[in-house]
Amino acid sequence: MATDQALHMPAGELIDPFGRHVSYLRVSVTDRCDFRCVYCMSEHMTFLPKRDLLTLEELDRLCSAFVDRGVRKLRITGGEPLVRKNILWLFEALSRHLKSGALEELTLTTNGSQLPKYAQALADCGVRRINVSLDTLDPETFRRITRWGDFANVMQGIEAAEKAGLQVKINAVALKDVNEHEIANLVRFAHGRGADLTLIETMPLGDIDGDRTDQYLPLSIVRARLMDTFTLRDIPYRTGGPARYVEVQETGGRLGFITPMTHNFCESCNRVRLTCTGTLYMCLGQEDAADLRTPLRASSDDALLQTAIDEAISRKPKGHDFVIDRRSKRPAVQRHMSVTGG
Repeated sequence: MATDQALHMPAGELIDPFGRHVSYLRVSVTDRCDFRCVYCMSEHMTFLPKRDLLTLEELDRLCSAFVDRGVRKLRITGGEPLVRKNILWLFEALSRHLKSGALEELTLTTNGSQLPKYAQALADCGVRRINVSLDTLDPETFRRITRWGDFANVMQGIEAAEKAGLQVKINAVALKDVNEHEIANLVRFAHGRGADLTLIETMPLGDIDGDRTDQYLPLSIVRARLMDTFTLRDIPYRTGGPARYVEVQETGGRLGFITPMTHNFCESCNRVRLTCTGTLYMCLGQEDAADLRTPLRASSDDALLQTAIDEAISRKPKGHDFVIDRRSKRPAVQRHMSVTGG
């Protein structure tokens, strides 16, 4: 007869209906941010009340449940993850999975503002690689994009990360008439520091006090322009995310393109996203979601939780349906990126 313990053991790796192994979990630990980037959120955001958020202990338990099911990569996101109070506790707790070998990578995406304070501590927790969002090298443009951000502080954060031994990747959202003339300089900046650069198309997520059709810049156009300056060679390099990479011959560095609008990258999607309220989104570009907070809190063991995870993965769609509607000007998905996590 099976024991209770055996009955509650995880039932193997997470495989979606299209045979894709879900091995990558992106976890938003807060919807709050100390910036108000124009493509991400309204300047006057109403954030979730604290009572709606999972505790750090609950986030640890949820992440660990996914690690038990074969998730090998955890990315901590936000909002800005490092503004979450006591966030280092979570990194320290999750680092046990790195030490055991169950987890290959623990990383985060950040705007860089808190890195002067946290970079060394993150490295001490086993973080080896981070993504820093940086859309411009011009302090005035930086202020216009982020509304509240301090360019010099972010530069200090990148330097602190490099000093701590963290491998930095720069993420830049390509914005029409805002930073499109700077992209070649961003390539030189990142590659000059030994960092990869990934360019991202703006995504139709959430109302932002503006018209996204004014922001949208297809990366097919960006790539064509870059080829007037650089020699780009397609390479098979992958980080587990959706970027397609080229090598820039003149710099020797890597340049990634994330193209949710011009090229659907869903065929190899191995990712799901967990919000700070315990909602699991199986696709960034779909509204379908699963409530994991209720089963998490219903029982001290993970049997109900694992059943809910299995049911959610069974509904993971083949791909997203992103489109910027030029008639209604409304986002394809109502929730903001800061809710789901970047």
